[in-house]
Amino acid sequence: MAFPHLQQPSFLLASLKADSVNKPFAQRCQDLVKVIEDFPAKELQTIFPWLVESIFGSLDGVLVGWNLRCLQGRVSPVEYSIAMEFLDPGGPMMKLVYKLQAEDYKFDFPVSYLPGPVKASIQERVLPDSPLYHNKVQFPPPGGLGLNLALSPFEYYLFFFALSLITQKPLPGALHIRTSDCAYFILVDRYLSWFLPTEGNVLPLLSSSPGAPSPSPAPRTPAMPFASYGLHHTSLLKRHISHQTSVNADPASHEIWRSETLLQVFVEMWLHHYSLEMYQKMQSPHAKLEVLHYRLSVSSALHSPAQPSLQALHAYQEPFMPTEEHVLVVRLLLKHLHAFSHSLKAEQLSPSAHSHAASPLEEFKRAAVPRFVQQKLYLFLQHCFGHWPLDASFRAVLEMWLSYLQPWRYAPEKQAQSSDYQARCVSERWAPFVQENLLMYTKLFVGFLSRALRTDLVSPKNALMVFRVAKVFAQPNLAEMIQKGEQLFLEPELVIPHRQHRLLAAPPFTSSFLSSWPPAVTDNSFKVKSHVYGLEGQDCKYTPMFGPEVRTLVLRLAQLITQAKQTAKCLSDQCGESAAARPFLSWLGFCPTDTNGSYAANDLDELGQDSVRKTDEYLEKALEYLCQMFRLSEAQLAQLTLALGTTQDENGKKQLPDCIVGEDGLILTPLGRYQIINGLRKFDIEYQGDAELQPIRSYEIASLVRLLFRLSSAINCRFAGQMAALCSRADFLGSFCRYHLTEPGLADRHLLSPVQRGRTASRAQGPRLSLRFLGSYRTLLSLLLAFFVASLFCIGPLPCTLLLVLGYLLYAVAMTLLTERGKLHHL
Repeated sequence: MAFPHLQQPSFLLASLKADSVNKPFAQRCQDLVKVIEDFPAKELQTIFPWLVESIFGSLDGVLVGWNLRCLQGRVSPVEYSIAMEFLDPGGPMMKLVYKLQAEDYKFDFPVSYLPGPVKASIQERVLPDSPLYHNKVQFPPPGGLGLNLALSPFEYYLFFFALSLITQKPLPGALHIRTSDCAYFILVDRYLSWFLPTEGNVLPLLSSSPGAPSPSPAPRTPAMPFASYGLHHTSLLKRHISHQTSVNADPASHEIWRSETLLQVFVEMWLHHYSLEMYQKMQSPHAKLEVLHYRLSVSSALHSPAQPSLQALHAYQEPFMPTEEHVLVVRLLLKHLHAFSHSLKAEQLSPSAHSHAASPLEEFKRAAVPRFVQQKLYLFLQHCFGHWPLDASFRAVLEMWLSYLQPWRYAPEKQAQSSDYQARCVSERWAPFVQENLLMYTKLFVGFLSRALRTDLVSPKNALMVFRVAKVFAQPNLAEMIQKGEQLFLEPELVIPHRQHRLLAAPPFTSSFLSSWPPAVTDNSFKVKSHVYGLEGQDCKYTPMFGPEVRTLVLRLAQLITQAKQTAKCLSDQCGESAAARPFLSWLGFCPTDTNGSYAANDLDELGQDSVRKTDEYLEKALEYLCQMFRLSEAQLAQLTLALGTTQDENGKKQLPDCIVGEDGLILTPLGRYQIINGLRKFDIEYQGDAELQPIRSYEIASLVRLLFRLSSAINCRFAGQMAALCSRADFLGSFCRYHLTEPGLADRHLLSPVQRGRTASRAQGPRLSLRFLGSYRTLLSLLLAFFVASLFCIGPLPCTLLLVLGYLLYAVAMTLLTERGKLHHL
C-alpha cells in the first residue's frame, strides 16, 4: 500500500485501522514498517497510541492484540518471526519510539490501570516514592473522567508492554503452553539483555534517530498539592541533561535513562501490588487485634461497629494474586538483574573505587537491586508465601525466591576453584548481600517451613520443593553468613538514637537517586538494622532463623520427613503385594475380590515405583541438609521417630493413625488428624453390614443384581424354617447346608465402632441363600467360556450344564469334608 506524503494524519490512522481488518498479518507489518520509515514524527504521533494498543491489547483486557503470551515459533513460525522482528529492541517499533521521543511528545495514560498501591496513593494526592511518576500527574479538566500520567513515548510503550502480562488473560486453549517458548517471554529477555547489558556500556540510540532526546519540559504545576513519602528522586535523565553543563561528559550518562526507565517500569508494574505501609500496619500486634475484632463484628450482630480507621485498613486488602506465568517472568528479571548488578569489574568493586567519580552506569549497577527491587520483591514474596495454594504450582514462586537468594549463580565472572568443596562454597564476597537481604533468607524460610508442615510430603512434587530449599540453604558457608547477619542485627545498639533516622530521611526532592544514595557505611550492624526496620517497621519482633522457635519447626519438619519416607515405602510395598496377588485369571472371578477398596489414591500410585524412589531420595537428602544446617544428631532423629510412633509393627504393616482410647472407642489426636488428611495413615475400613445390601459394584450388572436379590429374598422368606432345620443337623447334610447357606466370614469380623457393634449384636442372622454371584460379569463370562469350550468338543448346552453342576457338587463335597465339622457357625 502506498501512502502519499501529504496524507492527513486522520486519514493515515483510518487507513491503518481498515488494513488491520482486511489485510493479513504479514502485509500489515510490512505496511507499518514503510509508514514508520516514510512519515515524520508529527504524523506518526497520532497513530502511536492505537498501534501500541493493537499490539499489546487494551488495558481492560477486552482487546487481545497480537496475543504475544500465546504466540510460539513452533506453532506459528511465520507470525512469530515477523512479530519478533518488528518488536525487537533494534526493530521498527523501537525506531518509532525514538523518533517520537526526540520530539518530546507526551501521551496520556490513565491512573486507574496502575497497580493498586500506586493508584490509591495518587488518588489520595500522595506522590509514590518511585521517580517514575514525578512531574507526570495530570489532573482532569472540569468534566474529565479521571487522573492521567503524561508519559514519554518510551515510557508509554513500556507501560503497555509490562501491563499486558497482567491485564491480558490467556485464552482457554493456551493453558498448556510453555511460558519460556512464548514471544512475550523471549521479548522480555531481549529487552533486558539490550537495555541492561552485562558487558560494555549501555547501547546508544539507533543511528536513524536524530540525536539524543531533548531536555524535559518544566514540571507541570499540579492543580492540587501532593504530599510525599519515602525517598524521592528524579530521573537520571533530568540529572545528566537538565543539571549537567559540561560538554565533555560521559556519553553513557545521556543514554542510561533508558535502562533506568525500563527497570522502574518492570518493577512497578510486576511487583508493586502490595504497599509497604499496609504491610507494616498488618504486622503490628495492635493491627492484628483490630482485624480480629473487625471479623468478629462482621460475624456477630451484637458486637460494636468497627472503628473508621480499621474500616479503612480493611477496605484495602490488596486482592491481587499473580499467575504462574507472572512469577516466571519476574524470575527472569531477577536472574538478569543479578548478572547486570554484579558485572562490575574487580577494580570497580574495590572500596577505593567508591572514592573516585564513578560512571553513571557503574552507580546504577550498584543501586539497581537495593534501590528499586528489594522492598517490593520482599512484599511480593511475602504475599505469595501466605496466599498461594498448597499445591505443586508453588514451585514457580519457590524457584523465583531461590534465584534471588543466589546471586553468585548468575555473576558473569566465575572464579576458578581448586576443589569441589570450594566450587560449592559460597564466597565471603557475598556476605554483604546476605546481610543486606537478611529477611529474604530468614523470614521467608520460616514462611516456607509453615507451608511445608501443611503439605503432603509423600507427593514427589512436594518432596522436591523441600529438597530444593534445603539444598540451597545447606550450601557451605551460607548458614554461617546468615547467622552472622542475625548476630549483627541482634547486637545492642551503641549509636546515638537519631542515627537511623538520618539514613531514612528524605533527601531534597530535586536530587537524583544516585546523588542521594548514602555513602558507604562501615558499621555492618547498622546496615542490617536499617534493612530490617525499613521493611518490618521500628516495632518489629524478629524471630532468629537459628533460634529455638524455628528449630522447633525444623524438628517437626524432620519428623514429617521421616514419617513420609516410611509411608512412601509402605505404599510401594502395598502396590507390589497387590500386583503379585492378582494372577492373570483373577478377572475371570477365580480369585477373591477386595470389596472394601484399597489405599486412598496418591500420585505415587499413578507414577509408579520410579516416583517412589525419587521421593525417597528427595526426602533423604533434604533431611541430611537440614541436619547439616541446624546440627541435628542421629540420636535426636531417633527420638523424634519414636515420639511420632513411625516405627513399623512386627509384620511390617502400616499402623493405624495416632489416637488414644476413650470410653466410646478410639479418639484421634491432632497428629492423627494430620496423618489422615495428608493420606499418611488410615483406618482399615471394612463393610460391616448385610452382604446382600452392599453397593452395586462396577463389575456387576445392576438390573440383574436387583432381580436376583428379589428372587433370593423370596426363597429365603418362603423356606426360612426348612433352611434353619437343615443347618441345625449334625450330620454331613447339615455341614453341606451350612457351607452354602451361612456367611462364612461373619464370625471373623472385627468391629471398630462400639455403636455399630451393639447394632450388629442385636441383629440375628439366619441361614439364607445368596444368588448375587450370578450378577457378576466375571461369573457370566466364565459360564460363556465354559459353554464355548464344550461346544468345541461337540457337547451341547444341556449336557454342559449337567457337567458343571456335577463338577460343582464334587467341589462342594470336598470343601465340606475339609471344613472343620465342629466349627461354630453364627446363625
